[in-house]
Amino acid sequence: MSPRFVVVGPPGAGKTTISELLAARLDLPFRDVDTDIVELAGKPISDIFTDDGEPVFRAMEEEAVAKALVEHEGVLALGGGAVLSAATRDRLREHTVVFLNVGMAEGVRRTGLSSARPLLSGVNPRATFKALLDARLPLYREVATVEVLTDSLTPDEVTDAVIKGVGE
Repeated sequence: MSPRFVVVGPPGAGKTTISELLAARLDLPFRDVDTDIVELAGKPISDIFTDDGEPVFRAMEEEAVAKALVEHEGVLALGGGAVLSAATRDRLREHTVVFLNVGMAEGVRRTGLSSARPLLSGVNPRATFKALLDARLPLYREVATVEVLTDSLTPDEVTDAVIKGVGE
């Protein structure tokens, strides 16, 4: 068993929205690793960061991704930082990975610099978002089978571009 598509990208790229649309269009099941982590931990991701720290969250995330990659057959959405793990990047090489890219201005607009996104809270969230994009962009591209820039597209247009890009 293996996901048909794994969707990655930074906060605000539309990973969950597009994954759900893609799954619905192709009549596939949808799964979100962040939801798996929340269920496993019994608390929101922001609380995991606050109570346990980012290293604990990243370890949980790496394990949840590994499990989902062998259990799920449909569309799998990963958290924005999942690609930080070398083990996860290695596992993704065997899969069709859709990278939803978003520019800084649009990503900031879409996320609203929400406190529900623990890595974007702080003194200068815009600078944090830019640093996050700069650090992760090469990792997203390393694992990507197809890349779609989502900035000026509607969710339906992004889904169309994904389907066209992967040859479905």
